[in-house]
Amino acid sequence: MTDVLEIVPDQMIAPAVTLTEGARAQVRRVLAKKGVPGAFLRLGVRGGGCSGLSYVMRPDTEFDEFDLTWEEPDGLRVVIDRKSVTFLQGTTLDYSTKNLLEGGFQFRNPNAAKSCGCGTSFTPR
Repeated sequence: MTDVLEIVPDQMIAPAVTLTEGARAQVRRVLAKKGVPGAFLRLGVRGGGCSGLSYVMRPDTEFDEFDLTWEEPDGLRVVIDRKSVTFLQGTTLDYSTKNLLEGGFQFRNPNAAKSCGCGTSFTPR
């Protein structure tokens, strides 16, 4: 007899990415502005950008069979696809209003050998 692993679309995991308080607050503002019930934050990576892989961050409402998810302490749901976990594990997502040039969302990724100047793409180790 063969064991079959059932994939649960919203399988809960320990957080792969740490969201700072500032990042969580800004994500909540964005989700509230969208006004879509049940919306969550989707994180991931895709090929592209000047360093090889680009960060993906967007509101979403639909799960994929390969998604993993966790809830932040304030109840914010975060979803990441299984392939992206390898590249994002241990990353911190922050949001800053420091100044015009350095403001916005920032990824601090320990899996990045180098990042582009604007911080939206990286070369994995």
